[in-house]
Amino acid sequence: MIEASALPESALLQKYVHSGAYTDCFSTEVRGDVSLAEFVEAFYTTWLFKLERFILRVAISKPSTDDEARQVAQGEIETYAAWRVEGRAEQQLLMSDFRDHTRSWFMTTPGRLYFGSAVVPKDRPSYKLLLGLHRIYSRALLATAKSRLQ
Repeated sequence: MIEASALPESALLQKYVHSGAYTDCFSTEVRGDVSLAEFVEAFYTTWLFKLERFILRVAISKPSTDDEARQVAQGEIETYAAWRVEGRAEQQLLMSDFRDHTRSWFMTTPGRLYFGSAVVPKDRPSYKLLLGLHRIYSRALLATAKSRLQ
């Protein structure tokens, strides 16, 4: 089950909460321990995220591969498709889109996966219109990553 969760105090995404940006956090239980690299690679290589990768390649010329997903997950590269690494900690990764409007955050703890987002600035015209779809899509992305890992 994917749950809306409070953002952990140690989360790299916390700075956006404090800046007043829209933030969210979803989490799910998993069997055993999943490393951050395993989680990020699984997330970026699911069938659902591959649809987003296709759109990014066609619409804004930002192609990506499964191998690049593995490389960013392992910390070998700093850019992936339309994102760049903004921050990395032992079990966390914070990605920023190339326009600095959105952030994607990943975190693992024993038996649990977290995925969250920030929208900066939140007063963009499409912000409120797309928020409901964003929440549904975020839950679906986390669910497909969990399924791939289990």
